[in-house]
Amino acid sequence: MARPPVVARTLPALRRALGDLRRRNASVALVPTMGALHDGHLSLVRLAKRRATKVVVSVFVNPTQFAPHEDFGSYPRTWKADASKLAAEGVDLIWNPDVKTMYPEGFATRIEVDGPAVAGLEDRFRPHFFGGVATVVGKLFLQVRPDVAIFGSKDFQQLRVVTRMAGDLDTGVKVIGAPTIRERDGLAMSSRNVYLTPEERQVAPTLYRAMKETAKQLRAGKSADASLSVGAKMITAAGFSLDYFEARHADTLAPIHSLKAGPIRLLVAAKLGKTRLIDNVAV
Repeated sequence: MARPPVVARTLPALRRALGDLRRRNASVALVPTMGALHDGHLSLVRLAKRRATKVVVSVFVNPTQFAPHEDFGSYPRTWKADASKLAAEGVDLIWNPDVKTMYPEGFATRIEVDGPAVAGLEDRFRPHFFGGVATVVGKLFLQVRPDVAIFGSKDFQQLRVVTRMAGDLDTGVKVIGAPTIRERDGLAMSSRNVYLTPEERQVAPTLYRAMKETAKQLRAGKSADASLSVGAKMITAAGFSLDYFEARHADTLAPIHSLKAGPIRLLVAAKLGKTRLIDNVAV
């Protein structure tokens, strides 16, 4: 039987546990999460186990990436289930600090981000978001000092922001993007999917179908504007309120207008009832 993971909730406990893990020069992979774990998260853990000797998973709902009107207070918190799932996956260490540990009284430092963080996608609707993400991820990198860190590709702009930050600040951490894990009907797995009503859950996979149809039209040679228009109509006709549906360069997130512009990523964000969903696909 596999040993249960060590759970650290204070910085001294984390440092002791990491010291034990790093004996014999073991490599360490970090999987940052906000808990409410699903199969998408567990796929990141499995990839981490292939890329390093030891795996650390952080479980921390980060307040600095939520605006006052957003769902920080109601964000799903399922610690017992999360710990059980991580134990079953053979994780070595769970880092589960509270807010006061991560942001003690007098905390006054933030990471300011540019580049892919100001691409006119999520940042248009959540201008606070990437500064909060970069700050907490920067802290996690300094606390854990992993060799690699695994992030899901569903939050594609976030992946680009974190990758740029890790390189720009010479962290020495290799950021690896893992494929989006989907339900059988195509809906991207997300902790916020629990907010969907049964009726909305039936409609939600339209996002993925619209992206696939748009990608198909782009590959057939249609213009980006015409292809995106078809997909956007599919999304709004299903009852979504569309925030954005864009074709961007997969590396820089710059707007593109044809396949000749380079690798393309389609990115979408839309509200269905009270739930905001994001997704993306490669063209």
